[in-house]
Amino acid sequence: MKLKSKISNWNVSKFIFNREYKFSRKDILKYLPKSYMENAYSSITKWNNYSKTPLISLNKLSGELDIGNIFYKDESKRFNLKSFKALGGAYAVDIISKGMKNITISSATAGNHGRSVAWGAKRLGLNCKIFISQNVSKAREKTIEEFGAKIFRVKGNYENSLKECMKKSKLNKWKIVQDVSTRNYKFVPKLTMAGYSIMIKETSLQTNKYITHIFLQAGVGGMAAGAVAGVARYFKRIPKIIIVEPENAACVLKSIEKGKMTKIKISKESIMGGMSCNKMSLIPWQILKNTANCCLTISDKKVPDTITMLAKKSFSDKKIVGGECSAPGVISLISACNNKKIRYKLNLGKKSNVLLIGCEGDVDKKLYKILYKKGLKKFNNVK
Repeated sequence: MKLKSKISNWNVSKFIFNREYKFSRKDILKYLPKSYMENAYSSITKWNNYSKTPLISLNKLSGELDIGNIFYKDESKRFNLKSFKALGGAYAVDIISKGMKNITISSATAGNHGRSVAWGAKRLGLNCKIFISQNVSKAREKTIEEFGAKIFRVKGNYENSLKECMKKSKLNKWKIVQDVSTRNYKFVPKLTMAGYSIMIKETSLQTNKYITHIFLQAGVGGMAAGAVAGVARYFKRIPKIIIVEPENAACVLKSIEKGKMTKIKISKESIMGGMSCNKMSLIPWQILKNTANCCLTISDKKVPDTITMLAKKSFSDKKIVGGECSAPGVISLISACNNKKIRYKLNLGKKSNVLLIGCEGDVDKKLYKILYKKGLKKFNNVK
């Protein structure tokens, strides 16, 4: 079976176009100022082992979809953390510690953010306490512990772990480094988003093609908003912004649909764990509510297939190790191209230069192997 036949039935679960779309560089940079992004780039590029992550051409997929170019930003190569999160939490730790050695850093996490915070604390010789929920895998817990952090596992979901983190941190005067912003907690999340904008800065230096479309995964919206702010700062032309979420955790889509931040109920947790969030972060909402052209949701079904096909060079000439939260960018692009209405309204075609964010590698090695093997059963029929 050829690739085109294999992906011809991939579909979005739901989609909406944003009636309130209005991309204003001025408004975006009001919420995440240029100085934040420029300082993050200046600092992080001086860290040991810094290098731009690869921008890979998915040439085989672009041929099948009749798209000009599809670029995949491979964040599995980001420092030794295998995730874009290395740009956020660790940078925030760097800034708020202000060179002090006698402080303790704390955070709640579903995985990758906690690794970044723990790694950032280790870089600076700081104590670190990380709170995780019962849903976080043992493998992700272990990778955080490897950076010297003490782990607190909390019953319930991510929100429970965050509440416990805040409670213990206040009691012990620990410095919280969280990537979720609220009305009273904005500075640190701004730092993390400024770090994420580096992916866009690097992209602008890695290709002379104008990016026409960016597909951005969203959990609470931090990465997506950081990328959009990066577009406002570093891109000359404004691409179409497409937000991608799990079908059971579409808090961005629901918020844009209702015109206000909306908390949803998650009936079933997605395999795309870092994206399985029920409420947006405040600053990302303020940025994304007018800048997202379209919101899409996808099911978990094609995640194993995509992970395997990335590794088996189905989409490009290079082997790509993409985790469960990297797969959605590829899945949503294919699914959007299979939908005539979406494809037409987004103007996806031969003149398009699409950017996908491969936001993580095999961070959870056990889960990656399970999903890869599941996808491999189908792959053997694809040539």
